[in-house]
Amino acid sequence: MNQPKFSLNFQDESLQALVIGTDHRTLAAWAIACVERVLPYFEGNYPHDDRPQAALDTLQAWIDTGRFSMATIRGAALSAHAAALEVGADTPARSAARAAGQAVATAHVPAHAIAAVNYALQAVHRAHIHADPDAAVAKERAWQYQYLLDLREKS
Repeated sequence: MNQPKFSLNFQDESLQALVIGTDHRTLAAWAIACVERVLPYFEGNYPHDDRPQAALDTLQAWIDTGRFSMATIRGAALSAHAAALEVGADTPARSAARAAGQAVATAHVPAHAIAAVNYALQAVHRAHIHADPDAAVAKERAWQYQYLLDLREKS
């Protein structure tokens, strides 16, 4: 039986417009929050592998200090993506690890925040494949959108 696919190419014009007008560090904080919601899919299956969490910690350190090292950011991103590769199958765990890898890259390029939240949505989709994945994704996307609005109000 073929499983429904989740497209990472989702285009939401209102979200894109909101992202374009958002401060770089705010986007990074948004990416962290969105990925943290799905990281348990990875951590529950790989409790001794801290690479995705380390990627989020690296991004948080950049937010807190403003100190940027391309080698550090790239290393954290590649480590999280390596964790995803080691998962192998298309699972929520793999998508969550990829989300973390994209999130840390937000320190370098703000647009990586969108990739991070889309991978987080892919994790949600894969986690709900036997229920109603589209409804779960719609609910999560609504949360993501509202959370970004809330962060913008605070900044």
